[in-house]
Amino acid sequence: RSCKLKLIRKFIFHYKNVRWARGRHETYLCFVVKRRTGPDSLSFDFGHLRNRSGCHVELLFLRHLGALCPGLWGSSVDGARLCYSVTWFCSWSPCSKCAQQLAHFLSQTPNLRLRIFVSRLYFCDEENSQEREGLRHLKRAGVQISVMTYKDYFYCWQTFVARRKRSFKAWDDLHQNSVRLVRKLNRILQPCETEDLRDGFTLLGL
Repeated sequence: RSCKLKLIRKFIFHYKNVRWARGRHETYLCFVVKRRTGPDSLSFDFGHLRNRSGCHVELLFLRHLGALCPGLWGSSVDGARLCYSVTWFCSWSPCSKCAQQLAHFLSQTPNLRLRIFVSRLYFCDEENSQEREGLRHLKRAGVQISVMTYKDYFYCWQTFVARRKRSFKAWDDLHQNSVRLVRKLNRILQPCETEDLRDGFTLLGL
């Protein structure tokens, strides 16, 4: 019981989408891995990680990827290519260096799709920050990036934290902070979307 309470406190502290997140120097990552080997074959794996020994949690996840996604770089026994879909729920958005390494990794693994939900945006206040460009780099690499809303917190609570034994209670301003961060993320990614449109017009000869 004490371990469960400790986990609950950690989740609320580290995932709370407050404007000024003092003392939250760690990044937590809850993940869902889906593996599809055919039209009717789908399996799931769940877990969570946090950064350790100077290694950011995003790169730590990649270290575990071989065990989480067996056959990612090959095929199954019957020769079919294995396809994986990974969803992250992160307490902070990736830093610029992690974003670049993730984008490069994904370019080498076309059968892996990544979607990232973030509770807070890491060092994205400055218009020309490297972290903003890192998020745009991930989007160009095909990563879906979203801000966590109530339903995402509820899902994490049910899946990783309380496991349906205790109901999730939203903290003050959860919705308002999510709306603010959604708008901020949209503004950050908008230049990327504009560039995509320009590329499309170029291909059309317009």
